[in-house]
This record gives sequence, structure tokens and C-alpha cells, in this order.
Amino acid sequence: MTEGAGTLYLCATPIGNLGDMTPRAVEILQQADIIAAEDTRHTRQLLTHFAIHGKLLSYHEHNKQLQGKELIKALLAGQNIALVSDAGFPGIADPGELLVKEAIAAAIKVVPVPGANAALTALVASGLPSVTFFFGGFLPKSRKNRREKLQEWQNIPSTIVLYEAPHRIKEVLADILTAWGDRPLVLARELTKLHEEFFRGTVSTGLEFLQAKEPRGEFVLVLGAGEPHKAEPALEPLAKVRMLMAQGSQKKEALAAVAKEYKIPKRELYNRLLCEERDR
Repeated sequence: MTEGAGTLYLCATPIGNLGDMTPRAVEILQQADIIAAEDTRHTRQLLTHFAIHGKLLSYHEHNKQLQGKELIKALLAGQNIALVSDAGFPGIADPGELLVKEAIAAAIKVVPVPGANAALTALVASGLPSVTFFFGGFLPKSRKNRREKLQEWQNIPSTIVLYEAPHRIKEVLADILTAWGDRPLVLARELTKLHEEFFRGTVSTGLEFLQAKEPRGEFVLVLGAGEPHKAEPALEPLAKVRMLMAQGSQKKEALAAVAKEYKIPKRELYNRLLCEERDR
């Protein structure tokens, strides 16, 4: 660790219920020289509730490059910084990930202060397998990029956890249904809040549910596993030679191509083919 440098604390904050704020997180925020927050107005309300008075700086997606450099300078100068997101654990599907990476590169001590997390909260209450699971964060906003990402993740053999905004949730589910077909789905919203709600069904029934009830609040999607991708069984070398010859390749060309693909000496493959032809 860099001598004389401060510590970067990653402080989880409640995702809805203020009772989920840990005493340790309160203590760290009270003692930090700087509190870096995604939305200072939102975080100010949290700090006021817990009677925390500290230097609050903005650190978000649009200023993370410049502000991150300033925060690293402050850490190297010996100041302790507590990083918070709008809700939950900083560094998960938010700009805090970059600051952590920069702090580690500068040999600055990084200390997680655990607490609430929306993805895990939804997963453990979903009823779907939690070993193993894949967290994908937010899907791309562009439909083209989103469909490409869904195609990439289609066969992941694990429960899949995603985040989504209410104004895109129906469009995203429609794209998932098209790309993956119907599969088990749990929609979780307003987690830990008064109107916490879980919908358990399938992607198609989830769409029906959202058509009948206007989506509100941020959503966590927990989806059943895809089928693991099964590679086509490899052809035996001589079978591959015969296939290529049947498709119009000359014997010499077919032997050379298969010998290269299977890393077999061409002469050996040729002799095996001759033996096979003699035995017929």
C-alpha cells in the first residue's frame, strides 16, 4: 500500500428501508474526510437522517473521469473517502467500479463496508437456484445492442439477475421472450420498502402482468437458467475426409485440410484412408 495514503471505503446504503443502514456504515461516514456520492441531494437526505455532517462531493457517470482523478489525489494526500451510490453497494452497475480500479492501481487501500444489495435481495427471495447465478447489471439501452447481448447470454447455465428501469421493462421482457423463449421469471420491485412486490411466473406471464399494471420503481429481474451450449460432436478424421470429398473436394485437398485441423501427419492420414479403402 502507498505509505501515507488514505483509505477508500465502499459503504453500502439502504435500498429502501433506512433500518438496513449498518452501525459500521454510519461510523465510517461520520469519520470520512470526504463522502463521494452519485446524487448529492439524495445522499444529503440520508446523511441528515443519521445526523452525519461531512464534506459531500459529486461522483457520477458523467464526471467520473475528472472527479475520479481528484479523489485519487485526495486519497494519496492521506484523506479517507467513503464512496456511496444512490442505493445499495457502490461499485455494482455504477461508476464506483472505475474509482475502485484506479485506487487499486495507485496502491490505495480499499475497504468494503457491506450492507444492502438489490440483486442478492431479489435472488434469495426468488425461489430460483442461487448456485450458480450470473449478474448482468443493466442491459444495453439500444435495442440492437441489447439483442446482441441477449444472444450472447442465451445459453448461460445459471440463474440470471438483471436490473431494469420501469420505462424500459416491458420492451426488455419482449426482447428476452424473442431471444430466449419463455422461461421462469421473478420480477422484484420496491425491495425492502412498504410496497415491496414479487411477481413469480414466466417471461410471457410477466409481460401480461405488466400490461395490466403500469410498472413503477426500479426492477430486479431473476430469470431461470438457459440450456448449456452443446458443441457438435467432432467427426472422426477419416469421416471428415470423406465428407469433404463428398462435398466436391479432391482427395489431396481433403487430406491436407483434415491433417491440419486434427494435427495429424498427412502421410499417416493417407495411409489410414488407403487401409480403409482396401478393407471395404
